[in-house]
Amino acid sequence: MRHAIRGWVSALGIVLWLPLAALAQTAAEPPRDPAANGDAARALADLLRDEGAREALIAQLLASAEAAGVAPEPAAPPTATPLVREIAEYTRDLGEQASSFAVAIGRSAGDVLSVVTGAQAVDWAEVQAGLVAVALVATVTLGLFFLVRLPSHRFFRYLSERRGAGGWLVSGARLVAFALTDVLGIVIAWAGGYAVALATGETGTMEIHQTLFLNAFLLIELAKVVPRVMLAPRHGQLRFAPMSDETAAYWYFWSSRLLSLLGYGVLLAVPVVNAAVSPTVGRSLTLLIVVTALMTAVLIVLQNRVPVREALRARNRRDPDDILGRLMAGVGLVWHLLAIVYLVALFVIWSASPADALTFMLKATVQSVVAVVAGVAATVLIARAIAAGLRLPEDLRHTLPLLERRLNAFVPGMLQLVRLVVAAVVLIAIAQAWQVMDFLGWLASEAGSDLVSRLVSALLVLVGALALWLGVSSFIDYRLNPEAGRAPTPRERTLFSLFRNAFVVVLVVLAGMLTLAQLGMNIAPLLAGAGVIGLAVAFGGQKLVSDVINGAFIQIENAMNEGDVVTVAGITGVVEHLTIRSVGLRDLSGTYHLIPFSAVEQVSNFMRGFGYHVANIGVAYREDVGQVKRLMQDAFDRLLTTEHGPQIVGPFEMHGVVELGDSAVVVRGRIKTQPGMQWGIGRAYTELVKQVFDEAGVEIPFPHMTLYMGEGEHARLFPGHAAGSGALIQGPGAHPETDPSPDQAR
Repeated sequence: MRHAIRGWVSALGIVLWLPLAALAQTAAEPPRDPAANGDAARALADLLRDEGAREALIAQLLASAEAAGVAPEPAAPPTATPLVREIAEYTRDLGEQASSFAVAIGRSAGDVLSVVTGAQAVDWAEVQAGLVAVALVATVTLGLFFLVRLPSHRFFRYLSERRGAGGWLVSGARLVAFALTDVLGIVIAWAGGYAVALATGETGTMEIHQTLFLNAFLLIELAKVVPRVMLAPRHGQLRFAPMSDETAAYWYFWSSRLLSLLGYGVLLAVPVVNAAVSPTVGRSLTLLIVVTALMTAVLIVLQNRVPVREALRARNRRDPDDILGRLMAGVGLVWHLLAIVYLVALFVIWSASPADALTFMLKATVQSVVAVVAGVAATVLIARAIAAGLRLPEDLRHTLPLLERRLNAFVPGMLQLVRLVVAAVVLIAIAQAWQVMDFLGWLASEAGSDLVSRLVSALLVLVGALALWLGVSSFIDYRLNPEAGRAPTPRERTLFSLFRNAFVVVLVVLAGMLTLAQLGMNIAPLLAGAGVIGLAVAFGGQKLVSDVINGAFIQIENAMNEGDVVTVAGITGVVEHLTIRSVGLRDLSGTYHLIPFSAVEQVSNFMRGFGYHVANIGVAYREDVGQVKRLMQDAFDRLLTTEHGPQIVGPFEMHGVVELGDSAVVVRGRIKTQPGMQWGIGRAYTELVKQVFDEAGVEIPFPHMTLYMGEGEHARLFPGHAAGSGALIQGPGAHPETDPSPDQAR
């Protein structure tokens, strides 16, 4: 740990001396004597008044010009410095700056040590007068401050006991009351010390040392109000930051000590040294005080690197999905580096401009804190919006069931982009506050305003394209939603699906072209290139062109729509997906077939206009055909009384006997149905025919087998029993013969 701190201190010494070296180089130039400059000017004026001397001077100048001849050509500009040389020069400058910084620290320590050893003359009378004048005022001011804080602590305890009551607004009001009470006590103590200083001075005047002390006291104690309110070391219930009393007391102790060191050292001790010793020693003392405070702060940061990191990771351990916890855990990994960079930046700014450093640092710090807090708040809100998703009203979800899903598919991505923009804005605001870059000035310039306008225009094009896509898709969903109005026809479903696909392609192409055009890109070569690519695709992808052309004509002729049952390329199934290039079928076994239109020679559509169920009923040869016809009509009449009746659009068509088969007489009938209903009606009708035939005793033929036992006059019949489907077993020694006629197997 000790070696690590020593390494940090060495690195800080190298970085911190960068601005001081420039000041040292400027101070190293010897000042010119103003008296010598005045004498030279008067001599030149006397020379120019004398006409003869003036002419002689002109002649001498002309002769010098002729002797000089033609001026040499200017030297060629130096070539670019190699990267290795630049690195070497930078390293050399860094070493020189570190050496100069060490020399300055040593010189400052020597100046202060010379005062202690007596080598430097000191006006001890001035020091004694200042100490006497400050002692009385300091005693009264600090004593009064202690007395005023006694009732304040009781009031703070009262606020602490009621911390849990009320919401955030009441808690904020308590913190404001806490801060105002603390400030009031400081002002009362400062005013009391001011009154004592005026009363003890001669004729109502104040000593300069008393004024310095009172001003330092007021500024330092007002600065301490911030850590007292944030940490509240004695009143944990009022504490803004979640930490233990011991931790709060630790951080308040060091923050108050650093403020006292800087405040009383720079605002009180340095002016006294300037008056009693010399301004040079005062500047050396200022540098030592600031460097001491800086090193102390850096050591405190390094010593608390792990505890602070664990404290920042506590929320993330409790809830790993909390976005604020993840941000705090990420900051915990590098918080010490950020703190050291901030401290170094403060020192560099103070070194460059000590007079304006305090105002600039306070302003930049406040702006940075506001930017970070606003950015974190926006990031947390965006993260919660992403996690919660977008919920539409129930009636809108019922009308447009896919709109919410589409929004939740795009809105989180857009919010992620907005979060990146917020992070960039925070970084730009911090850089602007610390004058690392003049973003506002660049934004006001022609180049900046042009770039921003182009980016905004491109973003508006993309957002407009997305909104147009959502609008068109929602309209198509509305037209295809049977619960929102009239049920769509299969033709409407097909055309809307094709239109949506084509619209997406056209919209993506147009939005991409317009976006590139808004960004300043010349899209004419892209259009020409697209034409060439299209021509190449046309030659190389003739199969694709054939698919598209066949698909276009199939749609023009309305050969099939989504939901139709068709036979395409020898495959029968339901049309599930239809594009301009291919058709997707789902067959009876559930297999999905994707068929390009170039493979389609004919389309058999079972869903056009109406459908027929053709019933081929086989009966035994011994049955009466007329009776069979009447029974088939009876089955149809029963079918009309079922739920299938409304789907039948015509009378029963009896075609009669159409075949005399090997084992059956085939009688045909036909039922006209609504399109797509023929299969369900056919199954129901077949079941009713079976019931009617069973009731009438009409035999529906099926295969039979008869076994004959023996031959000729010796044949005997043994008592047998039925075997199989209508087979008779007739004694031993028989040979089987298959009878194709089921009517003879009795």
